[in-house]
Amino acid sequence: MIRSDSSGPRVLMRKIRELMAEPLQPQARLDEIVRQIAQNMVAEVCSIYVLRADAVLELYATEGLNPGSVHLAQLKLGEGLVGTIAATARSLNLSEAQKHPAFTFIPGTGEEPFNAFLGVPILRAGRTLGVLDVQNRAKRVYREEEVEALETVAMVVAEMIAAGSLEGLSRPGVVLDLSRPVSFNGVALADGIGLGHVVLHEPRVVVTNLFNEDVDAEITRLEQSLQFLRISIEDMLSRRDIAAEGEHRAVLEAYRMFAHDRGWVRRLEEAVRNGLTAEAAVEKVQSDMRARMMHMTDPYIRERLHDFDDLANRLLRQLMGRTEIGEGDDEPSDAIIVARSMGAAELLDYRRDKIRGLILEEGTATSHVVIVARALGLPVVGQAKGVVSMSENRDAIIVDGADGGVHLRPSPEVEAVFVEKVQFRAKRQEQYRALRDVPAETRDGVAVNLLMNAGLLVDLPQLVDSGAAGIGLFRTELQFMIASSMPKASEQERLYSAVIDAAGDKPVTFRTLDIGGDKLLPYLHQSAEENPALGYRAIRLALDRPGLMRTQLRALLKAARGRELRIMFPMVTELSELHRARDLIARELSHLTKFGHLMPRQLKLGAMIEVPSLLFQLDELMALVDFVSIGSNDLFQFFSAVDRGNARMAGRFDDLSPPFLSALKSILDAGTRNGVEVSLCGEMAGKPLAAMALMGLGFRSISMTPSAIGPVKAMMIELELAKLERLMAEHMADPRRQGTMRQLLTDFAVAHSIPH
Repeated sequence: MIRSDSSGPRVLMRKIRELMAEPLQPQARLDEIVRQIAQNMVAEVCSIYVLRADAVLELYATEGLNPGSVHLAQLKLGEGLVGTIAATARSLNLSEAQKHPAFTFIPGTGEEPFNAFLGVPILRAGRTLGVLDVQNRAKRVYREEEVEALETVAMVVAEMIAAGSLEGLSRPGVVLDLSRPVSFNGVALADGIGLGHVVLHEPRVVVTNLFNEDVDAEITRLEQSLQFLRISIEDMLSRRDIAAEGEHRAVLEAYRMFAHDRGWVRRLEEAVRNGLTAEAAVEKVQSDMRARMMHMTDPYIRERLHDFDDLANRLLRQLMGRTEIGEGDDEPSDAIIVARSMGAAELLDYRRDKIRGLILEEGTATSHVVIVARALGLPVVGQAKGVVSMSENRDAIIVDGADGGVHLRPSPEVEAVFVEKVQFRAKRQEQYRALRDVPAETRDGVAVNLLMNAGLLVDLPQLVDSGAAGIGLFRTELQFMIASSMPKASEQERLYSAVIDAAGDKPVTFRTLDIGGDKLLPYLHQSAEENPALGYRAIRLALDRPGLMRTQLRALLKAARGRELRIMFPMVTELSELHRARDLIARELSHLTKFGHLMPRQLKLGAMIEVPSLLFQLDELMALVDFVSIGSNDLFQFFSAVDRGNARMAGRFDDLSPPFLSALKSILDAGTRNGVEVSLCGEMAGKPLAAMALMGLGFRSISMTPSAIGPVKAMMIELELAKLERLMAEHMADPRRQGTMRQLLTDFAVAHSIPH
């Protein structure tokens, strides 16, 4: 008969506590644990599987299966129900287990057909160490208190594994070494290689004291720590320097909501009454909450999970008398930050001179933190699943932002290979730095403006370091993307003024807000779109929100007082959008003049050519602007109908194809006819071979990432441009041309010893 009250789980917890105090050998202790669980939960089978160093789950103890299969029965990670639990770190509670798509029988275990199945991951500080499960022939769903009891016992087993007490139980040669080398295949998000030591963004607090001696005393400890946590959040909310400390008001408001959530507090108290210490209760409820929320794809829910994890960690540190993150930490001088996810402003809290790279379990090329890391010149790898749970602070680690690899606790051989790579790259960078003050001219004396892209104050030192001729694209949206709320007009004005000050006599082109699409602001509500790249973004959104655009335009005009100001509008599709944008600027000029503000010495207005429709109204466009800049990334993806974020399409279409180059040439020709300057910004400009093609077409102004200026300049000072122009013109004019433009350019570069 199955128990219907909560006394069973509580009795089980008391039995396990007594069992842990007995002087038993590890195998005998495991055998007694599964026997007690099976008896208490009236289960035909209870088993413990441990994850080995070779990513295989080995049966370590069982009640109900063939005893001879212990240490022989195995499952691969992700195989069967047990393997699925280990791979996902999520529990499974099934009434008809055989209908689950992952179901499989384990040969040699004598396993009888069963229906009811409950399995929980054995977790320690977020790391999966194995699986604990029970089975019944009868169809049933295990009650919530039974699930909690099994999860709590799993915490006990996790401590046994982590303490090394199970070493030697398996067959000779099989190890449970948790410090083994591990490699992850992630996604390269920012180029570069970093060798260093792990700094976990949210260092885990490991709970070792699981069972309480006095329920009332633990409840009191929990209540006091919760109260202290709430007070500390209120204090932070009342401070004026929240942004400077890296804490953001919107996040703190979410923390306050969680800290006062009665459901969360009730679950904590219930775990304590079931026999756990206050800190063990926090860890258990945190683990349970993460397991329930991790599968959700809604980005808002994912961010709330991040907030909840941080809040639970703060409560754990309070209960265990730990300092806040960063207080008194002896941060290594070669820190590789490892995080599930993090905010852009949080990255800026770390000392830049100590960071060597960033690794994220989540993160995409357009994540706010990745954009900031790229501006800081850090190598970044994202989508490195499992790296947080496998890492410990100060573990040796390598991040390869060139191919997306992460090597945790690398072998000496692997480390030697990457040391050599780093030395080679450093030598090459030194050569590029030596070119900083060399004029950007081809061998036959043609000057080309090599400009840099920027978007944050941290980018500005690179204006001098790279030798850039100016800022060809300042992405104003980055200030909005790293903020927790809409930047005020005064904040925008301060940023734009600082940029113009830093540039001195070098030109700066400010692009107005290019938000929407894949650049979502957490505080600006936008509806989900099926094709966001083609949707409500950039100038389309800004013109519909004239207050937003006018605030930015006013900040730009005030910041440029007495100096030249270049404003460029993104994603222009039809000329009426430019007319409306010019009208808004005229209104702001009139307003500021009326109130006696000093206006820019010279105002130049431009448009980005990113939408193919503009190719058919170029002369009309040129009559409305002082300059145009080609956004090659978007223009190429719209021109070729190819998603530039789709890995399967990445190598199929070439931006050096004659049709696309012809489109670029038509824009240059229209600029020449109308006396309008034409430049190009985007990934093409930063690749030496593509930059060579652009110069061969006639471009004399291109903008790129600061790190690309050295390689592009090294190419152009060896380039005899007249020869290249003739070669490209002949190839594009020949209807029977053989081979690709890319191959033609590569052969030309090799033949003339041009670095490409």
